[in-house]
Amino acid sequence: MKDTVEEEAQMNYYQYGYPAYSYYPYRNMPEMAYAMIQGGPLAPKLNGYVFFREVPNGVEVFIEVHGLPQYQKGSGEKKPVGPHGFHLHEKGVCEVGDKEDPFQSAGGHWNPDNQPHGNHAGDFPVLFSNDGYSKMSFFTNRFKVEDVIGKGVIIHQNPDDYRSQPSGDAGKRLGCGVVMKYGM
Repeated sequence: MKDTVEEEAQMNYYQYGYPAYSYYPYRNMPEMAYAMIQGGPLAPKLNGYVFFREVPNGVEVFIEVHGLPQYQKGSGEKKPVGPHGFHLHEKGVCEVGDKEDPFQSAGGHWNPDNQPHGNHAGDFPVLFSNDGYSKMSFFTNRFKVEDVIGKGVIIHQNPDDYRSQPSGDAGKRLGCGVVMKYGM
């Protein structure tokens, strides 16, 4: 049993990967947003979430997903499956559309300052499948939480090469989520 509500909240954040600020309705809650990731026809078991939390000097991004395809080595012209490209896309629309090439409704990578690929604000580190599971957090100062509300989060089949223009050749879109404001 935890001695205080604060200790309980701290444990929840570090154990479960989400800020438990709801314990503190009297404190200023940092700006937060989240997206629930759902797999499409190419990865129907894919599911998880992404949190965006305002921290000093930028934003902490946290993702936890299950159901990623296992790594498959590429050969010749065949690209590897995984590590998986992970990006913010222009539109928060997750319509499957073409089952062979789903989630095109999310548009291209979010690139508010017109940078070359590899330096888009929406270019995130790749996700590694560990028996279908991946968990990662990272820091960025490329945007504020309020900037990403309404954008799409996409997990791709292939790794991003961070150089092909305009979007890194990360392959088909396996899963999609819409970024929404968290809390009140």
